[in-house]
Amino acid sequence: MNPFSSGTRLRDMIRAIRACKTAAEERAVVRKECAAIRAAINENDPDYRHRNLAKLMFIHMLGYPTHFGQMECLKSIASAGFPEKRIGYLGLMLLLDERQEVLMLVTNSLKQDLNHTNQYIVGLALCALGNICSAEMARDLAPEVERLLQFRDPNIRKKAALCSVRIIKKVPDLAENFINPTAALLKEKHHGVLITGIQLCTDLCKASTEALEFYRKRCLEGLVKTLRDVVNSPYAPEYDIAGITDPFLHIRLLRLLRVLGHGDADASDCMNDILAQVATKTESNKNAGNAILYECVETIMSIEDNGGLRVLAINILGRFLSNRDNNIRYVALNMLMKAIAVDAQAVQRHRATILECVKDSDASIRKRALELVYLLVNENNVKPLTKELTEYLEVSDQEFKGDLTAKICSIVEKFSPEKIWYIDQMLKVLSEAGNFVKDEVWHALVVVISNASDLHGYTVRAFYRALQATAEQESLVRVAVWCIGEYGDMLVNNVGMLNIEEPITVTESDAADVVEVAIKSHNLDLTTKAMAMIALLKLSSRFPSCSERIKDIIVQHKGSLVLELQQRSIEFNSIIAKHHNIRSALVERMPVLDEATFIARRAGSLPAAVSSSSGASLNLPNGVAKPAAAPLMDLLDLSSDDAPAPSSSGGDFLQDLLGVDLSPASVPSGTNQAPKAGTDVLLDLLSIGSSPVQSNPSTPDILSSSLDNKMPIATLDGLSSPPSVPVRSTSAGGAASMMDLLDGFVSNSPKPEDNGSAYPSVVVFESSSLRLTFNFSKAPGSPQTTLIEATFTNLSPNVYTDFIFQAAVPKFLQLHLDPASSNTLPASGTGSVTQTLRVTNSQHGKKSLVMRIRIAYKLNNKDVLEEGQISNFPRGL
Repeated sequence: MNPFSSGTRLRDMIRAIRACKTAAEERAVVRKECAAIRAAINENDPDYRHRNLAKLMFIHMLGYPTHFGQMECLKSIASAGFPEKRIGYLGLMLLLDERQEVLMLVTNSLKQDLNHTNQYIVGLALCALGNICSAEMARDLAPEVERLLQFRDPNIRKKAALCSVRIIKKVPDLAENFINPTAALLKEKHHGVLITGIQLCTDLCKASTEALEFYRKRCLEGLVKTLRDVVNSPYAPEYDIAGITDPFLHIRLLRLLRVLGHGDADASDCMNDILAQVATKTESNKNAGNAILYECVETIMSIEDNGGLRVLAINILGRFLSNRDNNIRYVALNMLMKAIAVDAQAVQRHRATILECVKDSDASIRKRALELVYLLVNENNVKPLTKELTEYLEVSDQEFKGDLTAKICSIVEKFSPEKIWYIDQMLKVLSEAGNFVKDEVWHALVVVISNASDLHGYTVRAFYRALQATAEQESLVRVAVWCIGEYGDMLVNNVGMLNIEEPITVTESDAADVVEVAIKSHNLDLTTKAMAMIALLKLSSRFPSCSERIKDIIVQHKGSLVLELQQRSIEFNSIIAKHHNIRSALVERMPVLDEATFIARRAGSLPAAVSSSSGASLNLPNGVAKPAAAPLMDLLDLSSDDAPAPSSSGGDFLQDLLGVDLSPASVPSGTNQAPKAGTDVLLDLLSIGSSPVQSNPSTPDILSSSLDNKMPIATLDGLSSPPSVPVRSTSAGGAASMMDLLDGFVSNSPKPEDNGSAYPSVVVFESSSLRLTFNFSKAPGSPQTTLIEATFTNLSPNVYTDFIFQAAVPKFLQLHLDPASSNTLPASGTGSVTQTLRVTNSQHGKKSLVMRIRIAYKLNNKDVLEEGQISNFPRGL
């Protein structure tokens, strides 16, 4: 024996490795064996090459590096004997892959073996080529594989077909060479060859449209006949599985028919009868039969329309739902989700069975069934389906309540036929699983309640009853407290009683008690307690007799360790004690929240139809969201004073001028609103109380006009004079360059001195229906402050009502808006509305004014929204 060869046999090495008690011992054994194998390789020992390769393959499967033995594989493949070639090809498939450069050296050996007289060696080469074939090897060896498709031995034909599948996937251009040889394989009697031929045909159809058309014309009838023979064939023990003849051949044939029938009506008609026969004759009490039925359903759903067949297929899936096997039910639910897009009415017939699956003990089936129920909901069945889901919500597991609650809320919002039903269903969900409800859901509920003016009394009474029953659900407490604060007088006076509700007696003290309990509860978070404190402040104005008691409740939190509650307590106590004259106006009911704008913002951004120039109307019913528009670029530098940045992917913040809690229409133009935690303070319309943020004056701002989408991107360096150049020394050439730069948006008129003298009036925004003009003046002794008188003129023949103007500015500006002179715009320019703005520029002389505006009004009771950006301010402001 060669002194450098390891005398250890493979079984002895495996036994030694398994006997190791630690990883270190195993590594020591492997290192010793690898060292012996390397020594044998260096000595070129042919006697134990096959043993060394076998041990290398086992070491490779354990995860240790074996690259040093790759060349030994090639040497074994080049040997003349079958045993050496077998171990060499096995090592080749395990130790190498198609990315190894050394694989190029084996191409010639493979070609010789594919032409070998020994069919077993030919089989080895085909097997290896089918596993590690690269694109280069496929091009070189495709002719040999194509020739072997007509080999006399069926096992070689079968392996050649499988190898051809690999070649076609690596080089699709070679598909046309295999079309005719494959057609001959479809007539085989040997099931093994037939199955591989069908698989090769399927892959050819996917890779080549020429092959697809060829098989449709030449082979479809033969395939249908083959499937019919298999379905009606007598018992054959060599192919029988659970009483079914060769289910694997069944499935391969059905998959090929699915490819041939897709998109071709004639081919689909040709296979309709046999598909119906398979669907009706196959036994469904055995797993093999269920597999065939599933593939049959897939094929029926994929070929061209045949109503009767599709109903039959969906009925099969309905039977699957009653099966005890969870896997079969899960597969059926998956298929029904695809089938609902084809024949929703047929799926609706199995609604009761699907609802039962929602209550299944298996979590995967529950979730999939819930998704299917969501797809089944429409305007006609929303009430019974929601009732079923809500009833199950009461007894569902805690881990499932989150998904179930989200789906119920989405269904109710999307398909609610009326607002009273919407409110009732949301109240049930909040009462049962309020802790699982996301914030945007109860935000949407508040918006709906705000818009349902005739249901305010009914709603506040319903939530009062629910809050008395349980105060453990956070979202329920928040909505109830909000309703009591807004409509507490309706609760006490039983205003707006409906026929369906029973009278309820609630005193002013009772209403205050409910809110006090919410504040003192240890289970509720800071947001809920803050909302409860605001509700108490509002009730102090609504209920004068309880004002002192409410004051005492609020005062109790003056020493709270939570800063938010402490601050609110001190401020609210001051309002109650010292500011009786303004308290009623300060805590009056919130204006109606704009439902359409809220829905559009939840969808991601305002609808694309809303533009600054089109004036397109918004009419979004409850629960229906228009497709979201692509987010606009944040080119107004609202998020940074240093450099412009794109808006966040979460939505178009330029269109969200009021933060996340209120819709734009809900805040009057002149209201002072402090930025909230968690919202983008840069978008606070009023910017009052925020300190100016200094920025690098040398960094240019970037501005892009969205008024007509025609203005090129321009820098604002010219709008704000550099510190080294006096503002008054603007030359004619400089003015001309500014005209070129901003495409006519900047006035050529010389800039007057900052001494309060008049600035030219500028039309800053004009659409087909509206014109906005700014008149400028300076506050005496304050060059940083600019007074702007905005004049709005209606150019259309229709009167605009509920007029609201809003604006946003970057952080280096502070903006204050006074109330508008009117909320009605007369038609045809016969009158105008004026509004005063005061802008303070902390970067005066370094940066010019820029502003984003939004104008909302109603035209024939439809909401219209126009918006744009303003950059054409006179220089020096």
